[in-house]
Amino acid sequence: MTIVTHDIVAKLWTLCNLLKDDGVTYHQYVTELTYLLFLKMAKETGTEDQIPDGYRWDDLEAKSAARRLEIYKVTLIHLENHGSPLVRQIFGNASSFIKKAATLSALVTEIDKLDWYSARQEGLGDLYEGLLQKNANEKKSGAGQYFTPRPLIDAMVAVMRPTIDDIIQDPAAGTGGFLIAAAHWLRAHGDPDGWTEAQQRKYRRNTFYGMEHVQDVHRFALMNLMLHGLDSAPRGAGIRYGDTLSPEGQALPRATLILTNPPFGTKKGGGLPTRTDLSFPTSNKQFCFLQHCYLGLKPGGRAALVLPDNVLFEGNVGRSIRADLMDKCDLHTVLRLPTGIFYAQGVKTNVLFFTRGETQKDNTRETWVYDLRANMPQFGKRTQLTREHFADFEAAFGEDSLGGPQILSRREDTGETGRFRRFTREEIAARGDSLDIAWLKDDSADTGEDLPEPAVLAVAAMDELEAAIEELRGILAELGEGQEEEVVE
Repeated sequence: MTIVTHDIVAKLWTLCNLLKDDGVTYHQYVTELTYLLFLKMAKETGTEDQIPDGYRWDDLEAKSAARRLEIYKVTLIHLENHGSPLVRQIFGNASSFIKKAATLSALVTEIDKLDWYSARQEGLGDLYEGLLQKNANEKKSGAGQYFTPRPLIDAMVAVMRPTIDDIIQDPAAGTGGFLIAAAHWLRAHGDPDGWTEAQQRKYRRNTFYGMEHVQDVHRFALMNLMLHGLDSAPRGAGIRYGDTLSPEGQALPRATLILTNPPFGTKKGGGLPTRTDLSFPTSNKQFCFLQHCYLGLKPGGRAALVLPDNVLFEGNVGRSIRADLMDKCDLHTVLRLPTGIFYAQGVKTNVLFFTRGETQKDNTRETWVYDLRANMPQFGKRTQLTREHFADFEAAFGEDSLGGPQILSRREDTGETGRFRRFTREEIAARGDSLDIAWLKDDSADTGEDLPEPAVLAVAAMDELEAAIEELRGILAELGEGQEEEVVE
């Protein structure tokens, strides 16, 4: 983010102070700002033809301060059903949280004062993404769960090396960060000017797919993609509003590249996914998303997923899913991520890199584990995660995004004192198919800074208890017990 963009984002964020007395939360503020910025940016980019006459930025600004809030609320309702498909999606089920006419008038005036010429020069997409990141970093907003740190996204995209031939999917799209980063990579490492007309058409209409089930976050994603020059509401492609763990997720096209950070925890109410194609249905969302990803890849397709530690070691259905993954795919690399890089400081995460095999069995022969967790800084507000922290991993990973035999043969096993080690499929099986493999003594001291919020600790404890209960149910099922309990539920 440039200094100019940073300054504009800071000014937009300070406008939140105008809404505090109106009882508007941080998340509601970003939603409200998205509506207003869409109208303003459509004017700045010359794309107002997608908005009906009478409901544009100048129309809103021309109203008297006393009537502006009334007209604004009518505008939100009208745009839900009129305008381009993108307009109707962004304003779908829209409503304003603003109660005072003076508050809206102050927002409109301050937004109009911003240096929009510089904003256009720097890139409106970077400006909006900066605003989303600001919201994600604000603990009170609760938005961090929808925002993956950009350095991690960029590192995952760099080793996966998207191409113009790829069909790229994020089944838990959030605000669209993975798809936007993949688009940047394609344009920076390809030759867009040399693409054929068919390739240009494919890039716009048949390359980027995603799904997001929270409507406000879906709004943010559509806005984000649009401002980064991606067609976010074309025929078929783009980020769809829906539940990946329902039949809507089954309708996503099979991909050649999946990049995602699925939601952690269990499905609401402890229910099972409603889609019918998962071999191992479970209330654990990350296990369901993992199945979606390896089943949703075309043969030879590749994936990189952020997943919490419990996915690596949980027994019963967890072990069955890992075994199925290693049968159907070549799980060639696991990256153990540092702690403290997500909104919930205590969450320990990993990235799984795998390639879908041409057959259904015995595709994983060896798995390389890179430990970027032990003896790393305590990341938080004082120590920011940067792309440089991933440089050694990217170099060790190599230039083959598929993790093929040739590139694996050139990797160096650094032994018990290094960060990168090789484990055969037989060694993993001897561990009970557990991938929670650590060998380095972690001497990094926990200074107590950036400790998790009590609510985060409580949620983590609940998730662990729910996982333990599910494992016990699996044991009872194997013993032929517990049927009565299931009937009662």
